Parts: sequence; C-alpha cells; structure tokens
Amino acid sequence: MDKTGGRVPPLDPLRGFVAAARSLSFTRAAAALNLTQSAVSRQVQTLEQALGVPLFERRTRELRLTADGARLYEAARVWLDEYRHLADQLARRDSRPPLTVTASIGIAALWLVPRLSGFQAANPGIDVRVAAGNRILDLARDGIDVAIRHCADRDAPPGSERLFGESVIPVASPALGLTRLDHDTLPRSVLLDFEDNRYPWLRWDDWLAAMGLEHVAPDGRLVFSHYDQLIQAAVAGQGVAIGRLELVDRMTAGGQLVALAGTRRRVEGRGYWLVLPPPPWRDDVACFADWVRSEAAASFSQSLD
Repeated sequence: MDKTGGRVPPLDPLRGFVAAARSLSFTRAAAALNLTQSAVSRQVQTLEQALGVPLFERRTRELRLTADGARLYEAARVWLDEYRHLADQLARRDSRPPLTVTASIGIAALWLVPRLSGFQAANPGIDVRVAAGNRILDLARDGIDVAIRHCADRDAPPGSERLFGESVIPVASPALGLTRLDHDTLPRSVLLDFEDNRYPWLRWDDWLAAMGLEHVAPDGRLVFSHYDQLIQAAVAGQGVAIGRLELVDRMTAGGQLVALAGTRRRVEGRGYWLVLPPPPWRDDVACFADWVRSEAAASFSQSLD
C-alpha cells in the first residue's frame, strides 16, 4: 500500500521524456535510448495523459517544451542524474567515491566547469562529479562534499566562506563592433534579457533607466530563462548582455566578450560563497576547497582590472 498520500505518475516514460526534452527531438531521443521513434513518442504521450497536461508543443519539424514541460524536465533531469549517481555508488561500493560539488547551472557552466581541467591536471587522482542545478541541495542529506552558492550575504549558510562579490556591466562580442550603448548605438542593438524578476540588476529596464535611455527603443530583445544561455548568445554575437564580471572574467580576458564603456555597477549585499560540511574533511575535499579559494582570488583580481 502506498502511504505517501499522492498519485505517482508512471516513472518509466520519464527517461523517454527527458531524452526528448534534452534534444528537442523524438528521433534523436530514440537513438540515444536505443528505441524506436514511435516508442519514445508513446512514452511521452503516456506521461502527458497521466499528468493531464501537454509537455511539448508539436510543430512542423520543431518540438518545443511547454511551460509545464520545462518545469518537469528540470526536476526529472536532476532526479534521474541523482538516481544514476546513487546506483553507480551502490554498484561500486568498494571503490573510492568521487568528490561531489554542487553549484547553480550558471555558476557551474560559466565559472566552475571552464576551470576544472586545471584542477584535474594538478590532481589526477581525484575524481570530481558536478551536480549542477538551481535547486539548493542539502550537503549531508544529498551526499554533497562542496557547494558554491550565490546568495544575499544575510542568507549565507553558517560557516560558509565568501569567495567574491558581484559586479555587472554590459558586454558584447567584439564582432558587433560596439564600445558603448548610447542614443546612437542602442537603436541598432539587440538586448539579451534575463527573465528572472528576482535579479533586477540583470534586467535591461533598470539599466536603460539609469543611463537615461528608457525612451530609446533597441533593435530587439531576446529573453532567456537561464543566464548561461544568455551569455553564450552574447559570445555568438546575438546581442548585448549584462555580464556578471566575476563569472565572465575569462571571456573578457580572452577576447570572446568586451566590456562596454558605461556604468559598472557593484551589487551590494550579495556574493558567491564556498560551503563545506563540518570538519574534519577528507583530503580530496580540503584540496578542492583550497583550489576554489585560489581560483576565486584570481577571479576577484581580474574583475578589478
């Protein structure tokens, strides 16, 4: 008897749904799962019927997630990744567990992952698993060794260490040939906007008002739900983004992005934090924490240049 008190939809079709959502293609999902395209399509239909909502918008030669589908994909992807990780741990109970670090998708994609090759080169005997997701994980409950979090200073977990603060400035690909945004360049520029209202300093309305440009219409806007995708669009030359300097420091230093002249803003009362479980720590955890501190110091110095 199920005592959880809730109706549980069928779990097997989740694999087909996650694969289709990841590739936005039933055909590619079928190839990844070694199934037929019709089998994946039936799995998704079964899940939609069980949940009572459409998960995809099916258009000619195009598959898009609905709002409900996007929410389910984010939750199911994380759950399946955690399940695979647990199953792997159980199957390899006698082997040394990898060091597990969690960070938001933006921090992981823009700051952590581009630096990991340096850590692996210096520490080839330490395996690292990155659990990226915007859901805050509990270190003890979820088997996390290290967390890197962005939050208000007042919300930082007890015992955490502040790595660096946050500063922002407009950035764009050098291919656009921009040096600043003003009354002349804004009407010819596409703005890359972040849709999350919790971070007004990453949205263009506040910036345009601060620069006295609120009445000047840009050439267009592209709105993103994930900040790392917004920055990748800027690197690709699709428009101007509001860059978090500490996260894009390598891109500005390497010439993939240029910081535009104008008002650089410090976001007061917010920062990036290193969170560790209570000591004593394993040697690999202490080693990784020291590496994060050194990389953070370099990021902070770069953002001041």
